[in-house]
Amino acid sequence: MSVSPIPSTPHRVVVIGSGFGGLFATKALRADDVQVTMLARTSHHLFQPLLYQVATGILSEGVIAPTTRDVLAGQTNATVLLGDVVEIDLLERTVRATTVGTETHYEYDSLIVAAGADQSWFGSPHFTEYAPGMKTIDDALELRGRIYGAFELAELAAHSGDLDAVRRLLTFVVVGAGPTGVEMAGQLAELSRRTLRKEFRHIDPASARILLVDAADKVLGPFGPDLAAKTERDLGKLGIEVLLGRKVVDVDESGVVLESKDGTQERIAAQTKVWAAGVQGNPLGRALTEQSEAELDRAGRVKVLPDLSLPGHPEVFVVGDLAAVEDVPGVAQGAIQGGRHAADQILRRLRNEETGQPFVYHDKGSMATISRFRAVMKRGNLELTGYPAWAAWLAVHLFYIIGFKSQVQTLMHWAVSFVGRGRSERTVTEQQVYARLALEYLGEDFRQQRGLRD
Repeated sequence: MSVSPIPSTPHRVVVIGSGFGGLFATKALRADDVQVTMLARTSHHLFQPLLYQVATGILSEGVIAPTTRDVLAGQTNATVLLGDVVEIDLLERTVRATTVGTETHYEYDSLIVAAGADQSWFGSPHFTEYAPGMKTIDDALELRGRIYGAFELAELAAHSGDLDAVRRLLTFVVVGAGPTGVEMAGQLAELSRRTLRKEFRHIDPASARILLVDAADKVLGPFGPDLAAKTERDLGKLGIEVLLGRKVVDVDESGVVLESKDGTQERIAAQTKVWAAGVQGNPLGRALTEQSEAELDRAGRVKVLPDLSLPGHPEVFVVGDLAAVEDVPGVAQGAIQGGRHAADQILRRLRNEETGQPFVYHDKGSMATISRFRAVMKRGNLELTGYPAWAAWLAVHLFYIIGFKSQVQTLMHWAVSFVGRGRSERTVTEQQVYARLALEYLGEDFRQQRGLRD
């Protein structure tokens, strides 16, 4: 398919989102005849796969979330603006965004929507009050406060002789046995068994009960049966209880209710819950389908054409977690490669070259850590476990962290945590735990008045 370029000098490209898809698309659009405007609801680029390490005190948030403006400082054709996109008008080719109550309109010749996905609680949004997700820096900091706070409160309860409270406070439930859930459960085990084991006088942190729950029949399902079985065995060696075939049907302040496939229910008293299950496409996906011939899949992702463009709108591309593309997993590499492909299509169009080439995803493998020196990796027919997979995991994640300074800091933090037993990012505050809920109770009007953002 060949598309004539839209007359505009320079060609205006609006990129929605500062994640992997949006950032790498913007970087690939470095050209004299292109002007890129990146709109994002946060001012940083988040390396989401390492959020659990912020939550468990290994890394600081700045290491995995460099300022987008700093990352793109050397790209003079790129403008970075803070804004929460609330409307896309495909007919008028405009985007409307709000920033602390101020509304701004942006015109585009080409549009790349890389708005990502949100956490899904499978139709039970009230679970969010007591089971935070793992999608944002705010989520990670809240969880850090909840996790370390649980040990502190357990020490107080033990000092006063309230053993029931101690058991509840030292029980941690991780919902979702995908890579994020497995990695979070593993780090909770490392934290309680190694880092904290000598620091309390009235409780034994190593006695903490850690449960990994999923409605599926195996952990890390996409990794295949062999690696799934190996992972489950390794989790068991760490003292983690893996409860498969159990669906979470209720969550409250003091615990969760699980339902087995035969309908029987079990309540587990647990103060700290981590939701690492399920994603839902950004609401902008529905806005795009309502104005085009595109459809949404069950997860709210947009079914795009093979070249990642929106049906009926060759000037609009959807990439990353918001795009439903067969055989492309929702991982960083899918977003990076998709963003670059969309940028290439736009540049081809400007050069009046043939466009419409289908996006071809190059699978660079999947991996997940279980604990220090333990990981699993799958790339094609190659499967690695144990230390070799763990070393590969370290190398790959270090490579994709943006910025040399962040890479050095990450390496130093890893040395402290994995070679030793310390965690350098353990400062927590009460505000971290309760700020999200307080803002929700106060409402959107309060946030706009005070200049606050989600």
